[in-house]
Amino acid sequence: MAYIMNASNPSLHDSVRLVRGACPHDCPDTCATIAEVQGDRVVRFYADPTHPFTNGWLCAKVRPYLERVYAPDRLLYPLRRAGPKGSNRWERVSWEAAIDEIAKRWKEIIARYGAAAILPYSYSGTLGLLQLVICNARLWNRMGASGLQRSICGAAAEAAVEATLGARLAPDPADVLYSNLVLIWGHNPASTGPHFMPLLRQAQKRGAYVVVIDPRRTLTARSANEHIRPRPATDGALALGMMHVIFSEGLHDEAWLERHTIGWRDLRNRAAEYPPDRVAAITGVPRDTIITLARRYATTRPALLKTADGVQRHGNGGQTFRALCCLPAVVGQYGVRGGGLAYSTSGYVRWDAEAVGHASECPPTPRVVNMNRLGAALTGEVTDPPIMSLFVFCANPVTSSPNAGLIIKGLLRDDLFTVVHEQFMTDTARYADIVLPATTQLEHVDLHKAYGHRYLQYNHAAVPPPGECKSNWDVMRLLARAMGYTEPWLHEDAEEAIRGVLDATRAHNPFLEGITLERLQAEGTVPLHFPPGREVPFADGYFPTPSGKVELRCEAMRAHGLDPLPEYVPPAEFQAASNGHGADGHSPFLVLISGASHHYVSSSFANQPGLRAKEGPPFIEINPEDAAARGIRHGDDVHVENERGWCRLRAVVTDDVPPGVVVAPKGPWASLSPDGRNVNWLTPDALADLAGQSTFHSNLVQVRRVI
Repeated sequence: MAYIMNASNPSLHDSVRLVRGACPHDCPDTCATIAEVQGDRVVRFYADPTHPFTNGWLCAKVRPYLERVYAPDRLLYPLRRAGPKGSNRWERVSWEAAIDEIAKRWKEIIARYGAAAILPYSYSGTLGLLQLVICNARLWNRMGASGLQRSICGAAAEAAVEATLGARLAPDPADVLYSNLVLIWGHNPASTGPHFMPLLRQAQKRGAYVVVIDPRRTLTARSANEHIRPRPATDGALALGMMHVIFSEGLHDEAWLERHTIGWRDLRNRAAEYPPDRVAAITGVPRDTIITLARRYATTRPALLKTADGVQRHGNGGQTFRALCCLPAVVGQYGVRGGGLAYSTSGYVRWDAEAVGHASECPPTPRVVNMNRLGAALTGEVTDPPIMSLFVFCANPVTSSPNAGLIIKGLLRDDLFTVVHEQFMTDTARYADIVLPATTQLEHVDLHKAYGHRYLQYNHAAVPPPGECKSNWDVMRLLARAMGYTEPWLHEDAEEAIRGVLDATRAHNPFLEGITLERLQAEGTVPLHFPPGREVPFADGYFPTPSGKVELRCEAMRAHGLDPLPEYVPPAEFQAASNGHGADGHSPFLVLISGASHHYVSSSFANQPGLRAKEGPPFIEINPEDAAARGIRHGDDVHVENERGWCRLRAVVTDDVPPGVVVAPKGPWASLSPDGRNVNWLTPDALADLAGQSTFHSNLVQVRRVI
């Protein structure tokens, strides 16, 4: 049933209903929520106290969600551009007129150029099986539109984990309570996965030693037992240096390596190339610190290595993550409760691809465009045919994608027909020809799997959509009808579409045993089913790789142009600038890391006045040494630039960042910033070494005080 009975809470008026839901935003926590509904309005919104991981509290981002739902600037009606592109001048139109115009333009484009000239662009603004996964596939497959390589976030890490271990099977987050050592590597869960933090604190109180490895002193690092600060993009060298010490001192688990791995002796030979002195020179981490960390990791059991996507957003991100995946194997920590690798739980449930997209009934995808190259694709990199129409949903690329200035140049093309389905007039929507109003999570249904815990969650619609807002799936159905597509799977209602994929997936997935749509709707949150002996990933010694073992030497890497063994190669941007030193022999460049904001999820929530006030104006953290060399004082406005563009930020002078590194969190909207720009005017759209990954953090800039 959709509602929780309110009899146990006498403070609730009889007319108030409690509706279960799930937070849809791109965060590993996927919190369970409750909406109190009176009439057609949500009057309270809070965490489900019965959810084992959410545990009755929401993060700072989502807690004021009703401010978003009932914001005065919410888009409520379809709009057509009424001035030059980017002028933010609009006229209201009906849904019928908007859909008819989109279908007419698409049919003309298909007749002249073919469906490959139409590009859907989406990512993770709203997660969920229906509103994202199915909407990413069905209409576009049927149309034969260009595919999108959705590799902006974790593509290199995902590919590395799957190549090395066979699947992304992270342990239950509560298993950290069994850990005696926790390495938090390139990850700041205090801001990006906060429900892990109480568990980490409990583990510390029980005696676990916590090491944070990150150039920046993050919120997570401030409460760690030890903080180690490698130079950006050198994490792979640090991991190989640790392996050097472990192998050379005989601290590896040779019996485990013999039984469960491929290529461990080859890895030992590779690690021999990374003695502590060399690694110290590469990373900036003192030699003795490297040795001590390696010994601690090898001799403390269980030891958990917890990481996330930021560490692989470099030009060498794939090989960096390959090295991280190898570390637990070298010391035999896979399959141990409280040990192993905690990256993502996504691999437990992989939706049945045919049920999702019906690709076998559709034309083949004519080509795939990498989302990180959107600006280049729109300005001439993609031809034959060129991209003539862009449909954007669940994304705000002008704010969140690299090389934003080039994206805007492409969006300003007179011959590009752009449609944006959104909740607000985002930086991207401002450049559209037609803007369609979208629902929030409280106004549609969906099914969610998490990537930070092991529960499925059903989201009930709590209230009707305001104005004329429609869900992603409802818009896809309208467009399919207008295009003349009659396949039944393009016109299913929400429940039918979810049921079909869930049932097809359950047929071959033991983790879904006993989980039905009816059970999800009734209970809201349902734990995955773990057969005996499989509660701890890889405890049975089986890895779903081609060999059935951990592939420390992975021949599949050759197809990507990579060495089958992990290695350290500096990112191309860093190598290209290595000779660009000033007269004093010092490089004028600083490495700019654009990590997560504490109060935004990428660009989501960055237009909410309350959260903007808490986050403060767009800023850049700079070390006192670098600030003094540039005459920059705390609070100064600074000009940050490179060959891709520039922006102005407020200087925060702090030793939270080391010399040579600056940090400017992502998320602020350019349209709400004083200079009309944000940090992604600077970020590179070059691709990493694996899986078409973004390289946001391999970003060299110059910083000067605004006079």
